[in-house]
Amino acid sequence: MRRISIFGATGSVGANGVDLLMQAGGADAFDVVALTGGRNIARLAKMARDLRADVAVTAHEELLDDLRAALAGSGIEAAAGRQALLEAAARPADWVLSAIIGAAGLLPGLTALRHGATLALANKESLVCAGGLMRRVAEDHRATILPVDSEHSAIFQCLGNETLESVQHVTITASGGAFRDWPLERLATATVTEASTHPNWAMGQRITIDSASMFNKAMEIIETHEFFGLEPKRIRVLVHPESIIHALVSHVDGGTIAHMGAPDMRHAIGYALNWPHRRPLPVAPLDLAAIGGLTFRTPDETRWPALRLAREVMAAGGAAGAVFNAAKEQALDDFIAGRIGFTRMAPQVEATLEALSARPGFGHDPADLETVLEWDRAARQEAAA
Repeated sequence: MRRISIFGATGSVGANGVDLLMQAGGADAFDVVALTGGRNIARLAKMARDLRADVAVTAHEELLDDLRAALAGSGIEAAAGRQALLEAAARPADWVLSAIIGAAGLLPGLTALRHGATLALANKESLVCAGGLMRRVAEDHRATILPVDSEHSAIFQCLGNETLESVQHVTITASGGAFRDWPLERLATATVTEASTHPNWAMGQRITIDSASMFNKAMEIIETHEFFGLEPKRIRVLVHPESIIHALVSHVDGGTIAHMGAPDMRHAIGYALNWPHRRPLPVAPLDLAAIGGLTFRTPDETRWPALRLAREVMAAGGAAGAVFNAAKEQALDDFIAGRIGFTRMAPQVEATLEALSARPGFGHDPADLETVLEWDRAARQEAAA
């Protein structure tokens, strides 16, 4: 029986992972080692009970008593806090879904890799902040990293056994988010509520706002570069409002292979769960006749300056990814808190990159986690200032 852990189980990606496990037999088919979550204690406890997990962990130490109460009589261990997350990640598991949002997901993912797990990676920040480190740890411990972002899963599937030498370029698609059709002059007054509504996906607030600003796509561009080793000039973006084509791989012979499917995260998660095999998933089959048509447009970098910043980050290399992510997270915090407007996020990130690029070591790839975290802290302080 495969041993499974899910980090970030109560978020949208993690919850879809739990749903897949339940539909594939639940606790009778999988040995669920650990489930972790945030403040939604009732949901975390129900998931842990349903899957008969060994341990449930909340990231918030002050909620430990609530979690213990919710799990009373179940025999499931309750734990809380950063150290508990790392201890859960160190428990032997065959397959680990990393779905924690933000840089907080980096350390549990690295811990799972150090124990040889197959890491199904939905945490964009891990490769953006520490792509080289993640790859080295996976290689050293004979672990496997599988993509769970729909775009990177699509590229992975389209590539198959092809070599990168046969690839002319790859294209990842973007829905365009909440403001794709807004007049540019209206963006400056966009509210948090307006930015938190996605036209195609049901996601958490932070990732939905990142979709509206295209910071999520900027992260995915960098992630494509880190995951597949593609040069920045071979990575493209198309705005595709229907979100049916998730990625395209164009080859040197003029052919292009597209991955298509309904906008349902369970496909990418399920593909990683069952890899290297394909098994039936509870995902609606694609009906192109019903859809009727697909549309595409070139992204406007005046509307979405985050895309330009992604190319600059890849060109800079070194610690730029860690700085970019931390500055982006701080800018998002500031927007949600009402300290800055929607269109001030990208300039704040750009100013942070410019300020920290003058510091010694900026151009060097971080050799260890502590170096990554030092750049993260410095970028948050600079961005907040």
